[in-house]
Amino acid sequence: RQAIRSAGARRLFLPAYSPDLNPIEQVFAKLKHMLRRAAERTVEDTWRRIGTLLDRFTPQECRNYIANSGYASS
Repeated sequence: RQAIRSAGARRLFLPAYSPDLNPIEQVFAKLKHMLRRAAERTVEDTWRRIGTLLDRFTPQECRNYIANSGYASS
């Protein structure tokens, strides 16, 4: 603390992490739901399924996740 002050700097604390404010968390939640429903049983099949499931996220849906998290501009 003293070294920071003597350098003329100050500490800023980050706010607590909130998954509600992170658009990727919303995408992961939906992706995990779709993966559970697909019920793949091998690593290789799971990776293939992820590739096809990601195509289901439209650009508009991604914009909505960003806007819902408060990052969109007017």
